[in-house]
Amino acid sequence: MNKVFGTAIPVSALRTTNSVGCGEFLDLPLFARFCKDAGLSLIQLLPVNDTGTGNSPYSALSAFALNPIYISLASLPEMAAAPKAVGTKLKTLQKAWEPLPRFIYTDVRNEKLLLLHQIFDASKNTILADKDLAAWINANPWITDYAVFMVLKDKHLQDSWKNWGEYTTVSRNDIESRWADESLTEQHYFYAWMQYRADQQFLAARKQVAELGIKLKGDMPIMMNEDSHDAWAYPEYFNHHLRAGAPADGTNPTGQNWGFPTYNWKNLADNDYRWWKDRLATASKYYDVYRIDHVLGFFRIWAVPEGESTAILGHTEPYETISTKELTALGFDENRIRWLSEPHIPTRLIEEVNNNDYLGSHGYLHLLCDRIGDEELWLFKKTVKTESDITSREDIPWPVRQRLAEKWRDRMLITMGKNKYYPLWSYTTTTAWQSLNDAEKESLQELFAKKQKKMDKLWEKQARTVLGELTGSVDMVACAEDLGAGISCMPKVLSDLNIQSLRVVRWNRAWDQEGQPFYAFEDYPEQSVTTTSVHDSTTLRQWWLTEPDALDFAQTFCPEQEEAVGKQWNAEIAAQVLAIINTSASAYIIHPIQDFLALNDVYAAENPEDERVNIPGTVTAFNWAYRLPVSVETLVKDKSLTKAIKNVVK
Repeated sequence: MNKVFGTAIPVSALRTTNSVGCGEFLDLPLFARFCKDAGLSLIQLLPVNDTGTGNSPYSALSAFALNPIYISLASLPEMAAAPKAVGTKLKTLQKAWEPLPRFIYTDVRNEKLLLLHQIFDASKNTILADKDLAAWINANPWITDYAVFMVLKDKHLQDSWKNWGEYTTVSRNDIESRWADESLTEQHYFYAWMQYRADQQFLAARKQVAELGIKLKGDMPIMMNEDSHDAWAYPEYFNHHLRAGAPADGTNPTGQNWGFPTYNWKNLADNDYRWWKDRLATASKYYDVYRIDHVLGFFRIWAVPEGESTAILGHTEPYETISTKELTALGFDENRIRWLSEPHIPTRLIEEVNNNDYLGSHGYLHLLCDRIGDEELWLFKKTVKTESDITSREDIPWPVRQRLAEKWRDRMLITMGKNKYYPLWSYTTTTAWQSLNDAEKESLQELFAKKQKKMDKLWEKQARTVLGELTGSVDMVACAEDLGAGISCMPKVLSDLNIQSLRVVRWNRAWDQEGQPFYAFEDYPEQSVTTTSVHDSTTLRQWWLTEPDALDFAQTFCPEQEEAVGKQWNAEIAAQVLAIINTSASAYIIHPIQDFLALNDVYAAENPEDERVNIPGTVTAFNWAYRLPVSVETLVKDKSLTKAIKNVVK
C-alpha cells in the first residue's frame, strides 16, 4: 500500500479566529487544509469523549458522549434566539483566552456549559418539539443512560455515583422511568440536545475534512472511569472489585494502579460484545482509522484488588493458579505454604518506627494482627482484606501503618481462593523467596514457568477472540498501542488480525542485543505506524536536547550532527532527522504537530517542556492543555512551513 503521512494533534490544541478557549470540532477543516498543503493526508486526534470535571481524555465519563468543550457555540442554530448577552460573553471569553499559551480546562468547560444552558433555555420549547432531535435520540439509545446519569450527577454536585446514596444500583426500568419523568424532561433534553449538536458539528467537520482527501484517526481508550455512565448503567460489564494497572518494573517498583475497573469479558461475550461494538460503531461515524489504547489489555489486563494503593498485589486476567497440591508435591507443608503466602511481621519492625516502644508496638499489632504462639512474629487477621484496611486505621500512628502496609505487600504467593495461589510479579524481592534454598527456588521457578506457558495460551486465545470480534465489526483501520508488551504471541496475533503495530523511533531498538542498536528504518514492518513521539513522551526537540539515547540515534543515523545533541536543535537539524525517520517502511508515518512545527524556528517555545501534551505520573492543569503557538490561519499562510513539511515527507 501507499504510505500515509499524517500528524497527531488534540482537538483542544487547535487555535483559530473562531474557537473560544480551546480548539473545536469546526476548526478541523481549516487544519485539514493546512495538512493538505503540507502533503499530509491523515490527522490523528486524542480521545474526544466527555471527561466531566477531569481534563484527561483517557478518563471519560462516557464511551459515547462527546466533550461539550469542542462545540462551537457561535455556530449553533439556537444562537439566533439566544440573549445578546450570550454573544457578548462569548466575545469577551475569546478575547481573554486567545493569548493564553495553554488552555484552562475547568474554566473553558464551566463557562461553555453556562452559556449552553442559556442558549438551550432561550429555545427550549422549540428544542423539546424538534422531531429531528427526537429521531436522533431514538437512533442513539445510549443518550438516555447518559442524560439520566448527568442530571443525577448535577443533583449530587458532580460527586461519584458511588456516593449518591440513591440510584447507586440501577435497573433498566429505573433509568427509563426517570427518562419518562416529565418533571425532568427539560434537564434530560439539555444533555441530549448538547450531544446532538456536538455530533452534528463533528460529522460536518469530518465531511469537509474527507472532501479535502484527509483521513481522521481516532483514539479508543481501553478503560472506562469507574465514575462513568457506562460503569453505572452496565455494571455487569465491569469488575468493580478490581482496578486496572501495570505490574512492577524498573521505572515503577510498586507498579501502576490506574483506578479503572477491569472488564468482565464473560458477560460482554454473553451479549455478543454489544457494548464494545456499539462503541466502535459510534466512533466509525467520525474516523477512518483508530488507535487501540493499551492493546496488551485485550490479551491480559493487570488487575489489582480494590483497596490497594499500589499494583504489587495485582495479577493478570486471565490467569493460571498454583494449587496447594502442587506446592505440597514440591515439599512445602502447610506451615511453609503459609510462610510463602502470608506476610509474617516481626515485632522489631514495628518497634523501629514506634520509638522502640515494645509494649506500645504490641498494642498496635494486636489491632490488626494475631501473634504466632509466643514468637515475636505476627500474621494479619483474616478481617484485613486489603491495604486500605490498614491505612484507614486512624487509631494507629501513620509510621506504623506505613510499615504494616509494606509488610502487607511482602508475600511470595497471592492467595486466589481456597488452596489456589498466584506468584507475586516481583516475587524474588520478597522475604519468603530470599529465605529459600537454591533447590527450592529452582523447583518453584520451574513450576512458575509451566504455569506461564499455559497463561500465554490463555492470553492469545482471549486476544484472538475479543480483538477479532471487535475489529471485524467496523471498517476502520485498527492500529495498536503495543508499547512495552512482552507477550511473544502479540506480533502474530496483530498481524493475523490486520492490526497495525506501533513503532516509536526512540524505543524501537534491539534491546536484547549488545549495544541495543536501533532498528534500521527499512526493516520496520509495513504493517505498522512509525512516530517520533507520543502524547506521554517528550517531543523530538526535548528528547534531542535532554535525553541520552538521542546521542545513540545521532551516532547511528546522522553522525555529522553528533556534536549538536544536547546543545542545539533548529529547523535544519529537525528537517534532517525527520527526513531520515520518514524513510521508514511503515505504512503509516504519523508525527505530533510539535515535531513538524520544529521545521520553522519561529514556533519553538522558550522552554521545550512547554510543547509537551502530558507528563505521566502527574495530575496538573498543565497536562492535556497544549495549544498551537499560533492560529491555524497563520499556519495555512506559512508557505515556507508547508513546503518544509512536504520536503521531509517526500
